[in-house]
This record gives sequence, C-alpha cells and structure tokens, in this order.
Amino acid sequence: MHSTNQTLTFAAEAVAAAESSDLLDWTYRLSNVGYIVAAVLFLMALSGLSKPETARRGNTLGIAGMAVAVVVAIFQAVVTATTKPESHLNPIVTLILIAVAIGIGGVVGIARARKVAMTGMPELIALFNGLVGLGAIFIGFNSYIFAEEVAPDAQAFHLGEVYVGIFIGAVTFTGSIIAGLKLSEKIKGAPLLLPGRNALNVAILLATLAGLAVFIAAGTSSGTGSGAIAWGCLIAVTVLGLFLGWHLVVAIGGGDMPVVVSIMNSYSGWAAAFTGLMLGNTLLIITGALVGSSGAYLSYIMCQAMNRSFANVILGGFGAEADSSASEVQGTHTEVTHEDTADILRAADKILIAPGYGMAVAQAQYAVADLVRNLRADGKEVVFGIHPVAGRLPGHMNVLLAEAKVPYDVVLELDEVNDDFADVDVVLVIGANDTVNPIAEQPGSPIAGMPVLKVWEAGRVIVLKRSMGSGYSGVQNPLFFNENTDMLIGDAKASIDALNRELAGAKVSV
Repeated sequence: MHSTNQTLTFAAEAVAAAESSDLLDWTYRLSNVGYIVAAVLFLMALSGLSKPETARRGNTLGIAGMAVAVVVAIFQAVVTATTKPESHLNPIVTLILIAVAIGIGGVVGIARARKVAMTGMPELIALFNGLVGLGAIFIGFNSYIFAEEVAPDAQAFHLGEVYVGIFIGAVTFTGSIIAGLKLSEKIKGAPLLLPGRNALNVAILLATLAGLAVFIAAGTSSGTGSGAIAWGCLIAVTVLGLFLGWHLVVAIGGGDMPVVVSIMNSYSGWAAAFTGLMLGNTLLIITGALVGSSGAYLSYIMCQAMNRSFANVILGGFGAEADSSASEVQGTHTEVTHEDTADILRAADKILIAPGYGMAVAQAQYAVADLVRNLRADGKEVVFGIHPVAGRLPGHMNVLLAEAKVPYDVVLELDEVNDDFADVDVVLVIGANDTVNPIAEQPGSPIAGMPVLKVWEAGRVIVLKRSMGSGYSGVQNPLFFNENTDMLIGDAKASIDALNRELAGAKVSV
C-alpha cells in the first residue's frame, strides 16, 4: 500500500510539473507574440515621428507599444512566480511589488511632466537617458549575483554582457547628467580640457578591456578568491565608466550639447539592449537596438549639420582647439521701438522669422503664431527658417510652432531658405544667436564651419533679444552691429505682443 501511495504521489507531482511546464511554455509563446506586436508598434512609431504631419500618430503608436510591453511583462512575471516554486517568488507579492514600482514611477513621472516646460524638455530627456544607464548598472550587478543560474556553456557570454552593460550604463549615467547640467546652465558650458585627455580616454578603454578578460576568467573559475576578483573588476569598471562619461562630456562645449544629448540617447539604447540580454528579454533587446541605432544616426546627421566631426564629439572634443580671440567683436548697435518695427513689417512683402531658444524661454510661440496670422492676413509672405539645432534639441522649434498651430508648410529648414535671403525684405530673429552668427564663416572661431542662417543677406534684420549678451556657446555675434541690423531689446513675448497690438491698431485706424 505504501508503495502504491508513493507511486500515486510521484504521478501527481509529475502531472502537476507537466501542467506547470505547459503553462509556462504557453506563457512564453504568448509573451513572444505580445513582444512582436509591441516591436511592430515601436517601428511604426519611429516612422510616424519622422514627419511633423504624422508625429502625433507616431507618439500614440509608441504609447500603445509600451502599454502592450508592460502588460506582457507583468503577465509573464506573475505566471513565472506561480509555476516556478524554486524561484521563491510569490505571485501576490510579485504583483504588489510591480504595482508599487509603477505607482512610484507614475507619480514622479506625472509630477515632472506637469512641471517641465518645453524649454526644459532637453534637460528632462538627458535625465531620462541617465536613469536608463543607472538602471543598467543595477541590473548588471543583480545579474552577476544570480549568474550561477545560467547554463555553464553560456556562462562566459553572460558575464561578458553583464560587464559591458555596466560599463555602457555608467558612461551613459554620468555623461547624461553632465549634459543636462550644461543644458540648464547649472554648470559652465565651456569645455574643460584636462592635460593628456585623449591618452587618458584610451588608457581607460584599454583598462576596461583588460578588466573584461580578468572578470570572465574569474567569474567562470571556482578557485579561491575568484569571487573577490570578479567583484573587484565590476566595481572597477563601474568607477571607470562613471569617470569616462563625466570626462567625455565636460570636454565638449555648450554649443555641441544638443549632439551630446542625442549621443547619450543612443548610449541609453545600447545600455537597454544589454539589459535585455542580461534578462533574456527579447523586446528590450529590440527596443534598445532601435533607440541606439536611431540615436547614433541622428547624432551623425546633426554633426553634419553643424560641420562637426562625429568621432571628435564622441571622443570628447578630440583635437578641438578654438581660437578664443575670434569671438571678440566690437561695434555699436542700433535699437528700434515696437512702433518702428511694426512700420518696417507693414512696408515689407516677404518676411522670414528665425526662432531660437530665446523664443522658447519667453514662451512666445503663441504670440508669434498670432503675428504670422496678422501678417498673412495683410497679404505678406511669411515663412520660418529653422536651423537643425535651434533650441536645445533637434526639432525643438518645430514642436513649439506646431504646439501654437503654425502651418507646417511655412516652417522651412535651413537648406530650403539659405540661398534666398537676398529676396527677403525683413528677417525677425527671435531669441537666436549662434544659429545666425556670421562668425561661423571665420576660420578659427569657436563655431567655425557650422552652417548658419545667412540672415545678414536680407534687406533688413531685426533681432529680438533680452540683452546684448553672447549666445549659448559664449561667442559674440557681429550680426548685431551690422548696418542693416537693428535690435529690439526686451522679453520676446512682450515684444511680439506689442507688435501685434501695433499691427491690429493700424488696421482699426484705417
């Protein structure tokens, strides 16, 4: 009888194990289907975000893809906790922990989203990039703690992805934080160039590669002290990565910071991809690769637009030695009033508006949209000239103008307007400096070779600025002292509102 009962017990356990195995198998199959759906939605989102007309739809598709991914991940975690008693996970506790994490993240995210204006969006993106890198560091350490659960034949590869993932995450974290601080002007935008900085970077990379070999050898060994050696390698690569991220970005000037944010976005994608490898999550690998490759390509395009070497920016201003004397400009500027500017606009036929970060700071996009409507209603031809890096991030100005309902067809890129300034009667430069600076055509200047809007070739230029201070890159602008340039000093929104009142008053009086 005892033998029979034991047999029945074994049989019941075998059936339960088979059922659990089948349930887990079906869970992974359904998860893979969900991940494929999410990946397709992400691809469609990227496609939609490539054009202003479809950007809203692209954003919606991206949100839908992320929602699918989160639901699938929660489902997979709960089923795994239910069917794998050896994992020591309780499904109820798992759900509670997930809910707490989502709740905390949701509260913090919503609070930040409500407080951050469009002007602060680049800094927020830099912060998010840094958090992805920090997450990769923590997940890397956690993956090493449970590395013994990995199959022996995959042990070396797993340790390699843990090591590299931590290194990329560390570089991304400090690099993104420094970029955000420079964008918010909480630290100086001028490059900090340490003696022998390039040799230092190379030495760090060589030490990192050497540490990788030692870490894998120690991690796959069961010899005495191998665990301490492996942990030492992980701590060392974390410190090296954190320092390298800081060193790379502090050596880059503020004028190139939009490119740096894009590069850090790419790094955060690769950090996420390695996180996916560590966790065995297919979607995280796909998403990380999409973000990493698209961020790298965007950075390359931006470097071309700014006539910057992609390799030089990545290496932290490698070989960039600008002649500071080239930025010293002397002259006398002339100022105009709102009434004078309104008269100039009324006499013009073709008007071009060149917006910059100052428009974003003043939140003047709605007033500018009203000005465009008023001028077009008066029969004027009005277009915008958008520099690729106007603002603090690619597309910053486009988003602001779209937010204010400015028609897409009058928002033109630099290449579309730069050969036609001779036909423009009046250019309104609103809060821009570096992107309209003719000193870029002067060899040896800090922004030498950077393509700029050639506004000085127009019949008349009116620059709206708070003061006569230099731009974000710290370079003075000789445009302000040209004979055909006048300054309208003051807050951009207040100035544009005054222009709208002047133009509206003229219509009423007529």
